[in-house]
Amino acid sequence: MRYRYTAEDEAFREEVRRFIQENLDPELKRKVELGLRLDRADYVKWYNRLYERGWATPNWPKEYGGPGWTHLQRHIFDEECQLAGAPRIIPSGINMLGPVLMAFGTPAQKERYLPAIQRSEIWWGQGFSEPESGSDLASLRTTAVRDGDHYIVNGHKIWTSYAHFCEMLFCLVRTDPNAAKPQEGISFLLIDAKSPGVTIRPIRMLDGGVDLNEVFLDNVRVPVENLVGEENKGWSYGKYLLGHERTGIAGIGSCKQQLARARKLAATQRAGDSTLLGDPAIRMRLAELEAELLALECMGLRILSENQDLHTPGVEASILKVAGTELRQRIYELLLDIAGPQALPFSEEAVQTGLDPALPVEELYAAVAANTLDVRKVSIYGGTNEIQRNLIARAVLA
Repeated sequence: MRYRYTAEDEAFREEVRRFIQENLDPELKRKVELGLRLDRADYVKWYNRLYERGWATPNWPKEYGGPGWTHLQRHIFDEECQLAGAPRIIPSGINMLGPVLMAFGTPAQKERYLPAIQRSEIWWGQGFSEPESGSDLASLRTTAVRDGDHYIVNGHKIWTSYAHFCEMLFCLVRTDPNAAKPQEGISFLLIDAKSPGVTIRPIRMLDGGVDLNEVFLDNVRVPVENLVGEENKGWSYGKYLLGHERTGIAGIGSCKQQLARARKLAATQRAGDSTLLGDPAIRMRLAELEAELLALECMGLRILSENQDLHTPGVEASILKVAGTELRQRIYELLLDIAGPQALPFSEEAVQTGLDPALPVEELYAAVAANTLDVRKVSIYGGTNEIQRNLIARAVLA
């Protein structure tokens, strides 16, 4: 199967490339390409450039300040940004909450929050998972009890990405504990992360980073106006949001970026009189991964071409999520094998930043081990791949 881009698509690709070349800070590009950890200021620096160009929210329609791109243009934009070493779009506000507010939010919520998301003034954390409610999200126990014009929220969320960066949280909470089905008693609330009773506790991960957090909610007062949609209908809004999240997790552009990184590392790693790029076993693994990546991209493009007007991702999102995340993990495993002992961090600073100035280690290898550990999570978040396989089976085999 062959896909051909139109002349207009290729012209758009060149426009994106020129923009990145002219606007991406070289030091930021270096950090991304080496897999080093970025802070909020790094992301905002890039997002501000995108906002000035009108590209900060690539998946938003024009009526809400987005560029109004087609699905294929968004694919090209994501691919070129990843290949050029630009920071990825943190999805919580832009790719996840934004579409939910557009579809179900009140006019006041849209006016207040959508422009602030575009300008990177408000960052959002996703309060879905709980210590005993991950894959079985409908069993969540965080409660919201109506008290006049407020809800009183109590509970414990976990694995909240970048919560320590965020001003706001969007949470699924239980508003009707007596509902006939667990899914029918859940609502979707917007919570100020600075409210009294909100405690954010970073979780130290295997790679040494603290991207994930626990969030404790103790008698937090949330205005009723922060309810999205109807009370007890939050499960439907959550499913809508997760469909958008899973589509992005496939990470086709990221796979291309990291496979190119693997080739570069293999070409620099000596093996006898040659390099690892000349090793038949490494070449075979590279070829296998490139073939799988081509198949993943073809699947993604076919879905885009057949569903240009589809705004609610279906089972296709689950298929892309499973295939893309597992391919990314295999690419990082190859990166680790190529780097060998040079990928090992030996100090607390190396664990936290991926760099240890006391070690005579090539800069290219600095963060390989940390990146490989970090990518283990992609098959878990957005709904574990085991759950996605169940969804796929029910949709395809039923």
